[in-house]
Amino acid sequence: MDALIVVDMQVGLLNGEPKHDLNGVIERINLLAAKVRERSGTVIFVQHCSGTEDDFVPETPGWALLPALHRTPADIVIRKILNDPFVGTDLAARLKEMAPERVFITGWATDLCVDATVRSAVSHHHNVVVVTDGHTLNDRPHLDAASVVRHHHWVWSNLITQRSVRLARTDELLF
Repeated sequence: MDALIVVDMQVGLLNGEPKHDLNGVIERINLLAAKVRERSGTVIFVQHCSGTEDDFVPETPGWALLPALHRTPADIVIRKILNDPFVGTDLAARLKEMAPERVFITGWATDLCVDATVRSAVSHHHNVVVVTDGHTLNDRPHLDAASVVRHHHWVWSNLITQRSVRLARTDELLF
């Protein structure tokens, strides 16, 4: 059984500046989520929450998950307040109880919350699969989005861990 973590794919985070291959990322997350569910796995949506200073107050329009994401009642939603969804939430306990063979990681933003999720999942001794075409961000002041993605793929493939960290495209994981 596998678990798919979808990080912060929320209206308020994905509005504004163009995001790297956003429509493709959404489509691939939906395809992978359907396959994980079909194989009796679990889909976990992580949702960033914050105070009144921004668009991520629970139950406000910016806080909502993207309507284009296909969700089911069996999916789990984890609310977080930091980049790392393992801190201050029950994500670690839920994954420990599930004992997935692999943890697939997708979402927003490659260099912040997705990176924190990858590193924390590794630290919690999971076999991590970073879905290389399943995460996104916008250009940064010092680097374009595609370069940030390439850099993080290199970093993640070179993490020192006692479990596996695999990088794979969605099409590789669907078969």
